[in-house]
Formats: sequence, C-alpha cells, structure tokens
Amino acid sequence: MMIAPLTVDRIPDVEKLLALGEPYIKLRGSSDYWLYAKLFSTTCPVAVLNGEVVGCVIAFRSQDDPAEIYLQDVMTHPDHRRRGITRALVDEVRRQGSRWGCQRLYLTSEPVNRPAHAAWLALGFVNVEGDSQVDGVSLISNYKGPGKHRAVYECLIGS
Repeated sequence: MMIAPLTVDRIPDVEKLLALGEPYIKLRGSSDYWLYAKLFSTTCPVAVLNGEVVGCVIAFRSQDDPAEIYLQDVMTHPDHRRRGITRALVDEVRRQGSRWGCQRLYLTSEPVNRPAHAAWLALGFVNVEGDSQVDGVSLISNYKGPGKHRAVYECLIGS
C-alpha cells in the first residue's frame, strides 16, 4: 500500500470512495476536491493499493488556530477495513501536523455512528466532554449550528 498526497487525477476515485460513506459523509463538488488537491494535498492523503484508492482523509490546517488540523472526512473502502489503512492515513496527517508544529487533530462525528466512535477511540482520540450524552457518546449541542449536535474527538499531536 502507498500513502500519497491527493492529486487531481485521483479525484474521481476519491469521489467514488467517499460516496460509500453516506449518510455520514456528504460528497462535495469536484471543484472542491480540485482545491483540496491543489491547496491542501499534504493533509489530504490517499491510500492506494494495486492502483485502487482504498482510503482517504480530507483535512485542513486551521487558519484561525494554526496549531489545529480538522479532519473533515475519513473513509476506508468497506472491503479494506480493519487492515490499518485509516491508522496509516491519520498518522500521515499527524506527521505533517508535527512538522508544522501543530498540537491537535480534531473531528466531529454523528453521535449514532457507533463504528466511527469505536475507531476514533482505538486510534487514540478522546471524545471531548460535551453537554449531553447519547448511548455513552458525549455531544456538544449546536456545535455545527442550531440543532447540529456533534460528538467531537481530539488527539494531541506528540502524545
């Protein structure tokens, strides 16, 4: 398996992969992925196995707090899960963050996405304490706007 930055020629494969993540991943337009490949490629790694994109992370360094990187979308093809692909991709983003002097990776998730909850904990993320809980998952109310309650996970870089 090869981990490499997102490139324009891999956008169609990434879009097909991310579409498999619905309803938890919202597919964006091709022009968005072009921007990711051109402006954020070092925090948008893809995993390629036998010429096929089997995993990807779409992540961005914060402009408001450059010590943070937000993981927007993380997806591993269902046929290739539980093989370390997500870990390898997140580790690549973590290494890039470390090179930049970043201190924190974080992401949000739907509280009902139990497999994601388990995966984030297994990858060393902590479910940030919020103001309510659903089935043992801590939520922050209105995190992404009114009525958009999210589980927030963070992982400190270097720990």
